[in-house]
Amino acid sequence: MLTEGMPARALGFKMTIREEVMSFLKKVCTLTAAVSAAAMLTTGAVSAKNFKVAVGDSAGSPQEATGKFFVAALEEKSGGEHTATLFLNGQLGSEQDTVNEAAIGTLDMSLLAINNVTPFSPTVGVFTLPYVILSLEDAETLTQGPIGQELTENTLRDAGVRIIAWTYTGFRRLTNSKKPVTTVADLQDLVIRVPKNEIMIETYKSWGINPTPMAWSETFTGLQTKVVDGQDNPYMTINAMKFYEVQNHVTNLRYIFSIEPLIVSEAVFQGLSEEDQKIILEAGQEATLKSAQFLRDSEAEIKEELTAKGMAIVDPENDEAEFIKLATDAVWPKFYDSIGGVEKMNAVLTAIGRDPVQ
Repeated sequence: MLTEGMPARALGFKMTIREEVMSFLKKVCTLTAAVSAAAMLTTGAVSAKNFKVAVGDSAGSPQEATGKFFVAALEEKSGGEHTATLFLNGQLGSEQDTVNEAAIGTLDMSLLAINNVTPFSPTVGVFTLPYVILSLEDAETLTQGPIGQELTENTLRDAGVRIIAWTYTGFRRLTNSKKPVTTVADLQDLVIRVPKNEIMIETYKSWGINPTPMAWSETFTGLQTKVVDGQDNPYMTINAMKFYEVQNHVTNLRYIFSIEPLIVSEAVFQGLSEEDQKIILEAGQEATLKSAQFLRDSEAEIKEELTAKGMAIVDPENDEAEFIKLATDAVWPKFYDSIGGVEKMNAVLTAIGRDPVQ
């Protein structure tokens, strides 16, 4: 885990992840080929299958909703031949661990935050850059269009997993247990938990604080015991994880729109018949569309529920202008290379009707 005031360790974390991934993925290619060959030497297809799906979040979350949509579509499209079982709340390991497991074929599928895919396939980090995605419609355009297809191909190449659906969870809102936060200055004496994601760490640094990277499984306890003062997540996740029990202030930040893909092990996918592969992909597409509608139908109601449960919700001053300028000026240029260059950034911005960077 990175610690505050130690940039050398932060750099060390980055190198460690990438070195591990590169050596790990050499094994994946061999295993994937072996699994595919074995499938062809036998029946060429998998008989009735109950896919095991890791889910990072708990019951009531958008991740669970997407998982249920996928299971229903899978059962319908396969005529009941295939189904899937959801293992909620990180029962099968941390989200990053499930990428490893899926890559080697020991786990079928995982639903996880896009920031936990980024260490394995850096180009998907474009979806985590602050203030790139400014609406659900932006998120739909990017994930369901050519940009999303390219990132799916990159993830398959880099990590040995295939993105088959997208969960739309909403903007990550800042919560804390101490005070209302409406300005960058208000943040300065708070200890904020973030995932182990370089882009998110650098975003908070651009606002003048060193955040505390913490595993998702440790976050509720960290908030409860005051090891950290706050965290950020969408309304839907705040409610599903019951953060209202240990947090009472919410700031309507919109620096990241949370996108959470459903990935399938490529080794597992290649062991399926062409017909079953088609069913999996179509079920994923259906789950993606229903996830977007689920967010549209549910988010406002969840926000009201959080208020009723005692959370005080405030907006940043001046339409978040100070947060936006500091983050985009400092963070975007640092990650152009990892996402594929400034040209890729401009392609993303152009796709959603934004001006390119100069």
